[in-house]
Amino acid sequence: MSIIAPSILAADFANLQREVTMLNESMADWIHVDVMDGVFVPNISFGIPVIEAIKKHAKKPLDVHLMIVQPERYVETFQKAGAEILTVHMEASTHLHRTLQQIKAAGMKAGVALNPHTSVSLLKDIIIDIDLVCVMSVNPGFGGQKFIENTYQKVAELKALIESKKSKALIEIDGGVNQQNAKPLLDAGADVLVAGNFVFASPNPKEIIQGLKNF
Repeated sequence: MSIIAPSILAADFANLQREVTMLNESMADWIHVDVMDGVFVPNISFGIPVIEAIKKHAKKPLDVHLMIVQPERYVETFQKAGAEILTVHMEASTHLHRTLQQIKAAGMKAGVALNPHTSVSLLKDIIIDIDLVCVMSVNPGFGGQKFIENTYQKVAELKALIESKKSKALIEIDGGVNQQNAKPLLDAGADVLVAGNFVFASPNPKEIIQGLKNF
């Protein structure tokens, strides 16, 4: 069964505790937390104090996605703030293998995110060390973007690579996930669906989460 990770970036920040409580009561598996620095991506989202506040109320694991330069400088800080899964961008990590080791040494699951233009073949020498690959199905940095159709092909290629190397990595899709593309993504090999606006802009977010969970 798929793992559903609603993105708190799309939540109502003035009522964050209420939104986290709603996710606790829903069929969501993880809470996806997008951290943006205004350098690696154009936008700035939120930092450590907000994650600590979310963690106080969250009963689901925090899946923290770092869209920041030099993520290795903050690994232990995010672990202390409450991250259980920590994903860094391949494009932002000069020494990716070392950073993955650092994340695991801090007691977290280690993820690698790929921008739409980045080939999955670049992971072949390291896929065995990865717990999660986050495939960006939009360009990172903005919510509410249109889903990139090439993602299906990319997921299928990634699934083949994971199986050929006997890796246990999960495939996560981040960006533009909705009722129409969720099942084709899962059929292509995805394991984890991140959904932001699709969940939080709905009149009944719990129902939307349940719908995604039931594919």
